[in-house]
Amino acid sequence: MKRLLLAAVLAVAMLVPAASASAELTGEYARFGKCPTSVSSVEVCIYAESSAGTFTLGKKTVPLKNPVILQGGAGGPFGIFGPMTMVAATDGNTLSKTPQTVPGGLLGIEAPAWWPQFIKDLFNETINNGFTGVTATVELAAPASSVKISLANVLSGEGAAFVLPVKVKLSNPFLGSNCYIGSNSSPINLNLTTGKTSPPPPNTSISGFPGNIVSIEEGNILVDSENKIVDNAFAAGGANGCGGILLSWAIDPFVNSIVGVPSAAGTNTAILEGTNWVGSAPAVKERQ
Repeated sequence: MKRLLLAAVLAVAMLVPAASASAELTGEYARFGKCPTSVSSVEVCIYAESSAGTFTLGKKTVPLKNPVILQGGAGGPFGIFGPMTMVAATDGNTLSKTPQTVPGGLLGIEAPAWWPQFIKDLFNETINNGFTGVTATVELAAPASSVKISLANVLSGEGAAFVLPVKVKLSNPFLGSNCYIGSNSSPINLNLTTGKTSPPPPNTSISGFPGNIVSIEEGNILVDSENKIVDNAFAAGGANGCGGILLSWAIDPFVNSIVGVPSAAGTNTAILEGTNWVGSAPAVKERQ
């Protein structure tokens, strides 16, 4: 409750335009350089950086080692603490297409746990960087307007904080340029929460964390650091498009067997940790 009261007070300050302006965004405002402030429905600018965590589909767990950015604007009919709809970043890159290395690569081969660390590192690097190496990239499977954000749920730890329909691109010379798990027509629907999940079996509940929230720039920017958003109640479809039009009939089943998809709800997990910046759109616009 104290967290919500603090946020409500800060929200008043966030909606007040800044007193002065400059030619371009600098300092803490620089993160909002792609915020679509010219769109009338945009009340806040969003820059959410996930810098750690894991994404598990079926039998494969991919650690998040390269930061993934969700950015753009957001607004809604009920104000900043009601459900908000994402508005695309000005360059269209609302969710960054950031490749992550898939441990074991295409063949799922990893060094035995009992090997000395330096030998394990050398072996795994050879597998992951060679012909069998694979990267996984999470992409939006629908327009930015399909992304829903609730700051109230972020702060309270109740309900979905971020709702995103996504697909996962697998990249490798053998797999071709259009190998995906999930698709625009059948996306992986993430309902990420800072609270406790309620997945079907065999998964058990996991908990997120709302983070540590501070106000900067005279209340025009909220920084939510060390937050953790989670979901382990989503399903994932099988691979599609792997090997191209001529070979997907053979390669898709191979990828399915390696990854362990299709995978039902209760067998997949997303855990994302990082920092969110939420800025007043009027204050950002004043400085553009």
